[in-house]
Amino acid sequence: MYNKGLFSDWVPKLVQLLIIVLLLIVVMPLGGVYAGNLSFMVSGTGQLTEYFMWANYATTIGMGACMPVVLRFKMRYKVRDKVVLLLVLLGLLSYINGTTMEPVIIIASALVIGFLKMMITIELFLPLMAMMGGRGVFYGVFYTFVLSLTQISGYYAVEVSMLYNWQQFFNIAALQCFVMALICWMFMHNKYFALKVPLHYIDWLSILLFVSTFMFSAYVFSFGKQQDWLNSTRVINASIAAFVSFALLAIRQMTLKRPYLSFKIFKRSNVQNGLFMLFCLGMFLGTASIQNIFSVGVLGYDQLTNAKLNLMMIPGLILAGIVAVFWFKKEKPLKMFIFSGFSAMIGYAIIMYFSMVLEFNYEKWYLPMFLKGFGMGSLFISVWYYTLDKLELDDMLAAIGLVLVWRTFLAVGFFSALFSWFQYQFQIESLGNLAVYLDGMTLTSQDLSANLKSIQLNAILSANKKIFGYIIVAGFGVLLFVLTHHFGEEKFKYPRLIRLINGKSVIARRRLQERKKLLEEIKDAAGPVV
Repeated sequence: MYNKGLFSDWVPKLVQLLIIVLLLIVVMPLGGVYAGNLSFMVSGTGQLTEYFMWANYATTIGMGACMPVVLRFKMRYKVRDKVVLLLVLLGLLSYINGTTMEPVIIIASALVIGFLKMMITIELFLPLMAMMGGRGVFYGVFYTFVLSLTQISGYYAVEVSMLYNWQQFFNIAALQCFVMALICWMFMHNKYFALKVPLHYIDWLSILLFVSTFMFSAYVFSFGKQQDWLNSTRVINASIAAFVSFALLAIRQMTLKRPYLSFKIFKRSNVQNGLFMLFCLGMFLGTASIQNIFSVGVLGYDQLTNAKLNLMMIPGLILAGIVAVFWFKKEKPLKMFIFSGFSAMIGYAIIMYFSMVLEFNYEKWYLPMFLKGFGMGSLFISVWYYTLDKLELDDMLAAIGLVLVWRTFLAVGFFSALFSWFQYQFQIESLGNLAVYLDGMTLTSQDLSANLKSIQLNAILSANKKIFGYIIVAGFGVLLFVLTHHFGEEKFKYPRLIRLINGKSVIARRRLQERKKLLEEIKDAAGPVV
C-alpha cells in the first residue's frame, strides 16, 4: 500500500496542518550555528570567529549535497520511520553542538544537519503545495514564513544566550526535535510514498567530491581575511583543492550512467540569467557584515539590540509575500516584481549611504530595514521562481543542489569576504587621509585617547560609506539589466498572432497545461528549498 500524504487517515486536516507548521518551525531554523549567538560561541569556546562562519556555510553545503538524491531517499523508506529517525538524529547533533568545545566537531555536525534536514523539508512541501495550489502562491507564503522565522529564531538565540548561555539554545532545539519525533510517531502513517527504489544507485563518491569542493571554498571565504588571502599557503592550497575537486566531480558525471549532477539546465537562458540575478542578490545580502560593523562597532549596540534590527525586516517580508500571492494569482509578468525587489534593495543602500554618521538614532532604522525585508522577500520568491521555471523534473533535481549552493553560499560568501577586505583597505586609506591633520596643535597628550577613538570611528564610517556607494552604482546597473531583459516573453508580438490565427497557440497551451499538471506536485516541491 502507498500513501502520498504524511498522516494517518483518522487525523483531521486541521491537525495535519498544525503539525506541518510545527515541523517547519522546528526544522527550518536548525543549523550548526546560529548567527545570533555566534559571538557568544566565540567567547565561550575561545576559538576564532572564522571557524563558526565555516560551520554556518557547512549547513547550506549539506543541504545542497542532499538535494540531488532527496527524491530517492523519499521513495526508499516509510514516511514515519524516516521522519522520526531524522528528527532524533537532528536532536542528537544539536545536543552535541551544545556540549562540545571543538569547532571541528561543530563544523562536521553542521554539514550533517544540513544534509538530514533537507530530507525532512522535502516531505513538508508536497502537502503544502496541495493545500495552496500554484507554485508562485506557494513561494509567496512559504518564503515569507521561513524568512520571518529565521529573523525571529536569530533574535531568540541572542536572548537565550544572554539570559543563560549559548549552549542552552542548542539544548532547546534538541528538545524540540525529540518532542516532534514523538508527535510524528503518533500521527504519521507507516506506508511508502511510492514504489520502493534502491539506494545503491547513489554515487557516494560524487557526493564526497561535491562536499569537498564547497567546503574548501567555504574555508577560503571564512579564513581569507584572517590568513591574508593569497599570502597564506593554506588559502592557496584550499583554493587549489576546491578547483581540483570540482574538476574531478564534473569529469565523473560524464562517466556515470546515473549521474549525481546534471549540467544541462545551465545552458538554458532563464537559468543563466537567474543565476546572475541571484549573484546580484548576494551582493545586497552581503551588506549584513557592513551593517553589523556600523551598528555594533560604531553605534555601540549590544547583541540583543542588534538582533532587534533584523526583526524590523518582518513587515517588509510580509508585504512582499502578500504582493507575490496577488501577483501570481493575476499571472502578471515577473519583470516589474523583480524590478521592485532590486529597487527596494537600492533604496536600503542609499539610506545607509547617507546614514553613516555618529548621530544616527535607533528610530531611523525602520525604513531601511523595511526596504531590505521587502527586497529580500520579493527577490527570493520571484528570482527563484524564474530560475527554475519550465525545467524538467529529472534535470532540475540533478542540478538544484548547485543552484542552492550558488544562491545561499557562494554569492553571499563571496561578497561578504569581498566587502570585508575592502572595508579594511578603505579604513587604512581613510586613516592615512586623516593623519594629514594630526600634529601637536590638534592632538595634544591630554585628549589623545578621545581623539584617536573619534578618528578610528570616522575612518570606519568613511570605509562603509564608500562600499555602499559602489553597491548603489552596481545596483543601478542591475536595474538596467532587469528593465532590458525579456523574462521569457517574445520580443516581437506578431509571431504569436500568426500562431493564434492558425489555431496552434491554443493547442500548444493546452498541451503545456496538461504536462505541467502531471509533474507539478513533485517538481514544485523541490523548488522552494532554502
